[in-house]
Amino acid sequence: MKFADVDELEYFLSDNSDIELLELLMPDMNGILRCKRIQKAEFASLFRGDFQVPRSVPFLGIMGEMYDGVSQVEFGGDPDQIIRPIAGTLSRVPWYESPVAQVLTAYTTPEGKIDWVDPRSPLINVMEILAGDGLSPVTATELEFYLLDPTGDDRPSPLVGKIPGTRQRQAGIQYCMVDDLIDCDALLNDIREACELHGVPLTAIHSEFSPGQWEINTHHVEDPVLAADHAMLLRRIVKGVARKHDTGATFMAKPFADIAGSGMHIHASLYDRDGANIFACDPDTVTEATLEASDNIRHAIAGLGDTLDESMAIFAPNPNSYRRFKAGAFAPSGPTWGYDHREVALRIPRSSEKNRRIEHRLSGADANPYLVLAAVLAGMHWGICNALEPGSPVLREADLSEAPTTLPTRLDAALHLFKQGDKLTSYLGETFTREFAAMRQGESDDYHGRVPDLDYAFYLRAI
Repeated sequence: MKFADVDELEYFLSDNSDIELLELLMPDMNGILRCKRIQKAEFASLFRGDFQVPRSVPFLGIMGEMYDGVSQVEFGGDPDQIIRPIAGTLSRVPWYESPVAQVLTAYTTPEGKIDWVDPRSPLINVMEILAGDGLSPVTATELEFYLLDPTGDDRPSPLVGKIPGTRQRQAGIQYCMVDDLIDCDALLNDIREACELHGVPLTAIHSEFSPGQWEINTHHVEDPVLAADHAMLLRRIVKGVARKHDTGATFMAKPFADIAGSGMHIHASLYDRDGANIFACDPDTVTEATLEASDNIRHAIAGLGDTLDESMAIFAPNPNSYRRFKAGAFAPSGPTWGYDHREVALRIPRSSEKNRRIEHRLSGADANPYLVLAAVLAGMHWGICNALEPGSPVLREADLSEAPTTLPTRLDAALHLFKQGDKLTSYLGETFTREFAAMRQGESDDYHGRVPDLDYAFYLRAI
């Protein structure tokens, strides 16, 4: 990873002399970009490597808590942590009226190495393991989200277009509806322009099956850390632009009970030292039976299935995440796989042999993309190294909408499997694994320890 220096800052300011404020984007373990805004006089200290923030920042819970289970040895006294700016991420923020720029940062050691507290660290560990075996990943993300109706009451509702010429709201499934593009044209164009400004390579955007839901795809890149950066920046862009247009956006996994949740799909392939896709079939041996899945892609899929249970706390990190996983909810119900089938967890999309890849469809849009990519690539490597077999694929015509859910259905169950797992730790790092589990357990305990309004609705009168 390359860090920006003072020369990059000066070059940027020569073209943007009006900039007075800089937002330091600090990714945390939740997949949130924590942010500190600094004045112009402080810019240079960041780019010299002198800027520090509390070491606890990446391990704060969603509500900003530091939970008791997190190690006092690592975080006691809340010591300072150096952050450094990532090269090539310095850019203007177009949705502010103030003269503001932003830059992605990383948590580093004094020597300039990525510290283990940075959520990129597990992914970098996995990439080094892959590189040791002569393998290079190519990855991309697809993110789903909801736009929110600003005219609603205290409870959120999806932003649904009106039937032209009336006040009547459009109901029902309207996948890829052109009227949705017309209704949201200005907002979507601002998203496109912001993505160009921030270096996020969009490929497509469309309205999803559920009303008010959208999906944005990013281009495949050869650096998984960069792919995760794109996902993090995209979430910030969508939420920032939505606010500019007097609405809101949410990447919650399941914001509404009666319509589909939002996922983050990962597309991943592996290439050898000669630049050949190891998931492609040998053209000299391709038959009708082998066309869909080479040995390596079957092994990788089997590895993803074998590591799925202990990865679920990463793929579904919040209590709300597990509301996606139920029959008929347009989310996978177990470690299923198949060719060109959108209800399975691990899909081989239709593609040329050169571009053969796995689409991992389990993660929620709320998950941390750095950690998701780390777990996905680790599972693929595990399966290939151990020549695992995934069993038979789901037939293309099979209906999985009523399939029983075999995944963990609560965060506590997923955390138990994560802590008891014996495969991911060697990939992600022992210290990270321990502290991430403690943080997520603390948040689960906090969430389930509160008394929600639903308890009153169910029990207050009856009991």
